[in-house]
Amino acid sequence: MRVVVADDAVLFREGVARILAEAGFDVTGQADDAAELMALVRHEPPAVAIIDIRMPPGHVDEGMQAAIQLRRAHPDVGLLLLSQHVETSYAMQLMTEFESGVGYLLKDRVADLQTFANDVRRVANGDCVLDSELVARLLGRKRVHDPLTALTRRERRVLELMAQGRSNLALSAELFLSPKTVEAHVRSIFTKLNLPQDAAGHRRVLAVLAYLRAC
Repeated sequence: MRVVVADDAVLFREGVARILAEAGFDVTGQADDAAELMALVRHEPPAVAIIDIRMPPGHVDEGMQAAIQLRRAHPDVGLLLLSQHVETSYAMQLMTEFESGVGYLLKDRVADLQTFANDVRRVANGDCVLDSELVARLLGRKRVHDPLTALTRRERRVLELMAQGRSNLALSAELFLSPKTVEAHVRSIFTKLNLPQDAAGHRRVLAVLAYLRAC
């Protein structure tokens, strides 16, 4: 699977490239700014572009803007955005702009090599991947009228994991529940939040995020 890595921090970029190579990915290019990233993708579109949100020259949202341009020009390229800190506004923009094959992770998550490699593969497969800390912040936001109060503690935990893109099978393993019990919790959550039931993992994430954006 071909990937490119875009980050102006050379040591971090090289480290990510080495991790991915050891995990079996073909790192076809590295870029230190948005322009170089665009050129790499035009030359040989990868399965996934791993992009720092803040890149030269302004270190504001150049990576985000590059991701938007890449998706318009190369809709089949997965986009995994990395950030030093949780930036909710960028994450929400990311999920608003794109419907699938997108991810947002803290750079610290790269240290968990196996999980990071799996997240890259999930993005390549069209799933949505969200950092667990971001999901926790979104679910913890204060609302004047909060439909989440209708959920049980267990249902809130299931919703949190769903928003990270976990399948029912993964939920069952993580929560030590039977598949039928997990399915019952998921049905209950969709009913209480008035969300459409859909078996596709990334669509479930989008449904949850659409709900969170509207609140």
